[in-house]
Amino acid sequence: MSKYNALWEYVKENGNQTFVLTFEEIEKIAGIPIDHSFLKYKKELTDYGYQVGKISMKEQTVNFQKMD
Repeated sequence: MSKYNALWEYVKENGNQTFVLTFEEIEKIAGIPIDHSFLKYKKELTDYGYQVGKISMKEQTVNFQKMD
């Protein structure tokens, strides 16, 4: 079980083609602070039909995209 499972489930339930979450929103959903390990774990999201798009450190946002 991944430490980001709650986030992956949230993304899957969202159902939108693309959407953006802030780092703060991700931390609330996942229940843990987002850190560099997110880059390693983001590969798990493909199992839920989504992928991580752009990660903006400046804006502190992550773009999620539904895979076709």
